[in-house]
Amino acid sequence: MAGRQIYDPEGFRNVEKDGKTEGFSFRFKLQYYRGITLSIIRDIKVTVDGKTYPREDVRLSVNGETFTLEETRTVISPLYRWEFGDFATVTVLTEGGLSAGKHHISTVQVVAPSYMPFQLEPVCEADFEIN
Repeated sequence: MAGRQIYDPEGFRNVEKDGKTEGFSFRFKLQYYRGITLSIIRDIKVTVDGKTYPREDVRLSVNGETFTLEETRTVISPLYRWEFGDFATVTVLTEGGLSAGKHHISTVQVVAPSYMPFQLEPVCEADFEIN
C-alpha cells in the first residue's frame, strides 16, 4: 500500500457509450518522484477482485487525450505529460463494466526512465465502491 493517496476516491465509475456499459475507469497518480513523458510508461497492470485485465484493454487519458498502452510508447509531446501529483484516468474496456458494490483494485505502474538500468514497478492497492 502506498503511503500517500494514489487513487481518487471519487474517480471509480463504469463507462458508458451509446447507452451501453463498455468498461470501468479510475483516476490515480503517478508513482514517481517527478512528471514524465508518456513514452517511458511500459505497462499499467490492472487487477480488480482477483481478475487481471489484458493490456490491450487498458487506456490512459492525460490532458484530455486517450492512448492505448502501446501508443504511449511514442508520445513525447510536452502537451501530454503525466505530472507529479496529477490524476490520470485509466479506462479498462470490459463488457458490462463492474457490478455495483465494493471492490478491491491492485495496479502496477511499470515505468522505464532512460537513466535507470531497471524498470520501476510500484504496486498500488485500494478498496472502492461502484454505485
